[in-house]
Amino acid sequence: MLRYQVDDMSCAHCVQAITAAVKGVDPAAQVAIDLPSKSLEVATTAADSAVRGAIREAGYTPQEAGKAAPSAKASCCGGRR
Repeated sequence: MLRYQVDDMSCAHCVQAITAAVKGVDPAAQVAIDLPSKSLEVATTAADSAVRGAIREAGYTPQEAGKAAPSAKASCCGGRR
């Protein structure tokens, strides 16, 4: 089980985008997201680096669970406007 903190995830669109990114790496992955705590758990056979890379490519900043990312001035949805 991979666990991440994604502090720049803030809405349902973010949840959908991150889920799609993870599923792009492993279509069989099980993704559990808790939006209020900005946490993400992924049950997958894919490598951690592949999952993190996909989430980054979607415009988000996955951190090791329990570690907060530096505060960034970005709008909702990974800084997209």
